[in-house]
Amino acid sequence: MAKRYALKDRFRELRLFHNRVAVALIVTTLCLGGVGARLIYLQIIGHEKFSMLSQENRVNILPVPPTRGLIYDRNGILLAQNRPAFSLELVPEHVKDLDDMIVRLSQILPISEDDIARFHKLRKQKPIFESIPLRLNLAHEEVAQFAVMRHLFPGADIVARPVRHYPLAALGSHVIGYVGRINEDEVKDLDPSNYAGTSYIGKSGVEKAYESTLHGHVGVQQMEVNALGRSLRMLHEEYPEPGKNVLLSIDAQLQHVAETALQGFRGALVAIEPKTGDVLALVSVPTYDPNPFVVGIDVAAYQALQSDVDQPLFNRALRGQYPPGSTIKPFVGLAGLESNKITAASQNFCPGWYSVGEGQHRYRDWRRGGHGSISLRQAIAQSCDVYFYDLALTLGIDTMATYLSQFGFGQRTGIDVAGEEAALLPTREWKRRRYNQPWYPGETVIAGIGQGYWMATPLQLATATATLANHGVRMRPRTVRALQNPDTLAVTPLPPVVEATIKFSDPSHWDDVVAGMLDVVHSERGTAKVISKGLLYSIASKTGTAQVFTVAQDEKYDATKIDERLRDHALYVAFAPAENPQIAVAVMVENAGHGGSAAAPIARQVMDYYLLAAQRN
Repeated sequence: MAKRYALKDRFRELRLFHNRVAVALIVTTLCLGGVGARLIYLQIIGHEKFSMLSQENRVNILPVPPTRGLIYDRNGILLAQNRPAFSLELVPEHVKDLDDMIVRLSQILPISEDDIARFHKLRKQKPIFESIPLRLNLAHEEVAQFAVMRHLFPGADIVARPVRHYPLAALGSHVIGYVGRINEDEVKDLDPSNYAGTSYIGKSGVEKAYESTLHGHVGVQQMEVNALGRSLRMLHEEYPEPGKNVLLSIDAQLQHVAETALQGFRGALVAIEPKTGDVLALVSVPTYDPNPFVVGIDVAAYQALQSDVDQPLFNRALRGQYPPGSTIKPFVGLAGLESNKITAASQNFCPGWYSVGEGQHRYRDWRRGGHGSISLRQAIAQSCDVYFYDLALTLGIDTMATYLSQFGFGQRTGIDVAGEEAALLPTREWKRRRYNQPWYPGETVIAGIGQGYWMATPLQLATATATLANHGVRMRPRTVRALQNPDTLAVTPLPPVVEATIKFSDPSHWDDVVAGMLDVVHSERGTAKVISKGLLYSIASKTGTAQVFTVAQDEKYDATKIDERLRDHALYVAFAPAENPQIAVAVMVENAGHGGSAAAPIARQVMDYYLLAAQRN
């Protein structure tokens, strides 16, 4: 049978071909249209945006941290500086086997587990071509030791970076403070643009209070980089503005004299120039070396400081709160004179005890036999408790608090160092709020000799004493007296600030109280006559003894039978020369006993140096 062949439908095939061509043309047109639209968007509409992104990919903005300002004492002695510290650093890109490299480096240099952990943490955060520190703060001997064998460690090198250093170590550490690495909490409060590239910030003292002044302003480098982020060349540079130098009111030599005099004790000393409020010395002992805190103190050393029963990290001068004891008697006397409750000639009889009304409780005087008939001047000189028991009860706690608050008690002085405590000047209202209890007459009695609820800081006592020396002009205490431009060395003084002025109706009241304070040292029965021998200037002062715990009425205080840390605190306030005050001092020595025998000799060493030895130099 013959084969049959199907006839081709040419018309149908032609129509199918045309349809396919049309579809292909439409798809091609749409694709070309999309490409064209994208080109228009990239080249015209989004030109500015993508041009900027391209520039950013080509140019890397690098922050240049400023040089931190220096800190000097009032005589130009350098207290805080920047010096190069050497660190051993690795560039991961240039090291074939990091673990092997670290092991071999450990054989010639001590490298701790903490060092290795910090290195690996930083390695995860930085590009492989950036240098990462493995060991910080190498000694010169270690640097030399590595230099000899450097050729064996490709990718490792010694890098010098500026690090804060305190050349006088522990001297003045509580006032100068220290810097340390910025932590996560501090980052939240910082200007990220100005602290880019900065690793350290002031943690305490002047370093913290004047952080913005000392830090300066960050600079910028515009670096051309390749696709991998490596720097090729510098395109533009804006130099950083270094921090200003800070000139303290502190006299480093006087600070040394004070710290040496307090050596072996726990306590504080504050010396102020009355006319300006300049803090000449601010001492808290025991002290500590701030240098280890800069590069990161090791855990064991920090825990040792924290657990030390003597609390070397605690700033007793600003934060220590102690009963002021008899050092407040001149101020209570001024309140009595100004409120017309007493006169300078008024006499009171001291039998050696005092009782309120018909009460059986007797408030003892430090002299069991009493002082007999006594005036305000004699009561201050001999520190008669009975006189001030009676005067306090006559005044009342609220009147007494009103007058004494004018001297700065119960409030912060406003000193330019962070961390000051306000302490406590009690009133009826305070006790009601704090304990929901009434105020009792006996509490007023003991407040008259600086006991009970009353608490003061050594800084408050020094400020109040300086105010008395100024006859009522209370200056705001300050530790910084001027700023210096590090480039031009031009000095900008900071003006003293008058915090308040006490106006008395009779200016002779100041002289009446100062007369008694002069007799504390310069009379036969003065409680600090022990320091009068060979004295070449006049001192107006007051001793104080503050109880740490209460002795029962029928018991006698015997320091030898009491735990050392439960013994009385010794206090002393003074200004000199009395006729033209140049220095006011407050000394507090914990558990040292009587102010006249323990604290007054320390104050005299400080005043002798400032008024005699320093003048000769």
